[in-house]
Amino acid sequence: MKAEQQYIDLFTQYEDLICRKSVPVLNALRAQAFADFERLGFPSLKGEDYKYTDVEKAFAPDYGININRLDIPVNPYDVFHCDVPNLSTSLYFVVNDSFYEKELPKAHLPEGVYVGSLCRFAAEYPEVAARYYGKLAQTSANGVVALNTMLVQDGFVVYVPKNMVLERPIQLVNIFRSDVDTMANRRILFIVEENAEARLLVCDHSIDDVKFFSNQVIEIFAGVNARADYYDLEESSVSTTRFSNLYVRQEAGSNVVVNGVTLTNGLTRNNYFVSLEGEGADLSLCGMSVLDKEQQLDTYSLVEHKVPRCTCNELFKNVLNDRAVGAFSGRILVQQGADKTEAYQTNRNLCATRECRMYSKPQLEIYADDVKCSHGMSTGQLDENALFYMQSRGIPRDEARMLLSVAFTSDVIEHVRLEALKDRLHKLVEKRFRGELAKCAGCRICK
Repeated sequence: MKAEQQYIDLFTQYEDLICRKSVPVLNALRAQAFADFERLGFPSLKGEDYKYTDVEKAFAPDYGININRLDIPVNPYDVFHCDVPNLSTSLYFVVNDSFYEKELPKAHLPEGVYVGSLCRFAAEYPEVAARYYGKLAQTSANGVVALNTMLVQDGFVVYVPKNMVLERPIQLVNIFRSDVDTMANRRILFIVEENAEARLLVCDHSIDDVKFFSNQVIEIFAGVNARADYYDLEESSVSTTRFSNLYVRQEAGSNVVVNGVTLTNGLTRNNYFVSLEGEGADLSLCGMSVLDKEQQLDTYSLVEHKVPRCTCNELFKNVLNDRAVGAFSGRILVQQGADKTEAYQTNRNLCATRECRMYSKPQLEIYADDVKCSHGMSTGQLDENALFYMQSRGIPRDEARMLLSVAFTSDVIEHVRLEALKDRLHKLVEKRFRGELAKCAGCRICK
């Protein structure tokens, strides 16, 4: 039986229950998503964009899905005491794929700002939810997104109306907790309207040693002159598989930072789709990973310049050891009429062993005049001359390798616009290279 069939059978049998345990805004897209999933199925290894990730194999195990919305026996506030020093975030939790509402941050939100459950948001702001939900993550072109849309029953929302500034960063912690192999279909809506500003930090953690699968879709809307930061820190486990599809739409004058850091994982596929639709929009799209053992990270990005005078800076770096596998496929598309575009794409990789593998394919497609665009990649090893110099100054070879590796990844972290988070990430990366537990201080999950 093909992997798709178990999900088709599941939805056919339990569609009524899935809808009863959700809300009309989410239910309205299920039928079309199901039809699209039946038509598309999972991406094939024969396709150019998925040639290094066997999607069907990843989805094939018989994962449990909590469609009956049973309570998970865990209080995240008891087991998770992680807070980046001096960052002072408003902390929220999603346990598997359910928003944790039993205890919420006491920090006051400005009037009109909403942070919390997607279901509750759809009930309180049905017109706003219908205007944004599913508008970027189209199910007609992506079977994995279609599967998420037909099964998702809740999610997380940050909604900042126009002219509002959310001074306090929002931190969302996704926690996997289960006694059996489990799939979570997660959804995030990050809406920053005209002249508004907000920052969102998302952290992924896994508690138990069973197999987990995270199928998540993120939609980010940046209105005219909006300013939005989205930071993603993956510290899960080697038995966790994650498929993430992130969509961004930017209007005129908007400024968006998307920065993803992978420190501990099993198999991860990160897709980034960005549409620059208003003049003067500015994007910083960055990512880095530290991979060893048999970990795998596959990154795909598509940035579309649709109008003149937009800029994007894309930087991805990977450090691989043991038998780890990395892949990067980045595409910048400058459409006809998008004159005076500035677009830069860079992929840099370090391979520490002969057994690890890195595949890279940066791409530029330009159909406009008067543009400044460049793309490039490099894959190699640490500079032996630099290692020799550091050893000649009394630094042990392993320490020198660690210091050079940390320095190699530092410019990705420098794109983070929260100083406390930036400092914390530098420390986590150094711990990861030292072989220590790269987990947040004070977190009982990670002990």
